[in-house]
Amino acid sequence: MSDSGLDIVGERPPERPRPGRRRAAKRKRRGRSVLRLIVILAVLAGLVAGGLWAVGKIDEVFNGPDDYTGQGEGEVVVEITEGSGGQQIAEALAEADVVASAEAFYQLALVDERINEVQPGFYQLRSKMSAEWAMRELADPNNRVEGRVTIPEGARVNQIPELVANGSQIAAEDVEAELEEPGELGLPEEADGNPEGYLFPATYTVQPGASARELLQQMVARMLQVESELTMDERSRELGYDKEEILTIASILEYEVATDDFARASRVIHNRLEAGEALRMDSTVHYISGRAGDVFTTPEERESDSPYNTYQVTGLPPGPIGSPGQAAIEAALNPEEGDWMYFVADPETGETTFNTTYAEHQAACQEAGFSC
Repeated sequence: MSDSGLDIVGERPPERPRPGRRRAAKRKRRGRSVLRLIVILAVLAGLVAGGLWAVGKIDEVFNGPDDYTGQGEGEVVVEITEGSGGQQIAEALAEADVVASAEAFYQLALVDERINEVQPGFYQLRSKMSAEWAMRELADPNNRVEGRVTIPEGARVNQIPELVANGSQIAAEDVEAELEEPGELGLPEEADGNPEGYLFPATYTVQPGASARELLQQMVARMLQVESELTMDERSRELGYDKEEILTIASILEYEVATDDFARASRVIHNRLEAGEALRMDSTVHYISGRAGDVFTTPEERESDSPYNTYQVTGLPPGPIGSPGQAAIEAALNPEEGDWMYFVADPETGETTFNTTYAEHQAACQEAGFSC
């Protein structure tokens, strides 16, 4: 009731805060404070991390990436793998502690043409070298401590020792010794102890300390791998031959025609064998006479009584006359369809003419400038 003695409708005395509400408000304010503190700490952490990153970047910009000084110390063998670019080489060097950081070498590689001289292989280097010294040593071929031996398609056993010696530190005499006693090379039974045709033509990386036997074993293993990949055993039997005979056909193809003509020349050989006609292949005569550098044979050479003389002996020679590559082996297993019985390769143009009759063959020989 008011002083006037009248009630004022709707007016209430002010309420005092309840204890429960005061505690809830305090908790809410405290939660907001903790959240603000977390946010502030996160921001500070980000600033610190960013600052450290920025300092590192600033240091790298002004002082460059970590790099050793000088020519290094000790000995380290590093492998530069096939297809490696500047970044991959830099990483390999840093991992071996040849250089202090991959970035130091990579930045040099971006502006230094010597990087283009670095070939795949193993290199004798030193640890803790400056990027400049590492580049200098890699560009020096004398620091390669392994070899790269290339065996071309058609290579014969008597050529292998020199090819190996020219591409590696393995002596030709060591290779010859292994080839003369090939019992440890992993030759298949059908080779009958003759490595001819079983040293697969390819490029081989010869690691430091590798022996002649290990390299030759690798060549034989590669040939057996190719035979397996081509399912050669099964496919040879389907054609009525064994694997050794297919390798022999393939080795003749390597010497008689260009790769593009392998399949058709293979058909000629298959057709002549099936007809019981002598193959009359100059390449097999060259194998026994040692002639090289041309496609011809003399009457005396063709009179040889060697089983490799396919002018005198019907059928295939006793074994391969060289190491055939995969394309030739595939062609021997899969001759192109046709009834050709003859072919002649023009020694000037390299073009091969295929014919079905002997008269056509004689005309093609005369056009090529020699008699058949």
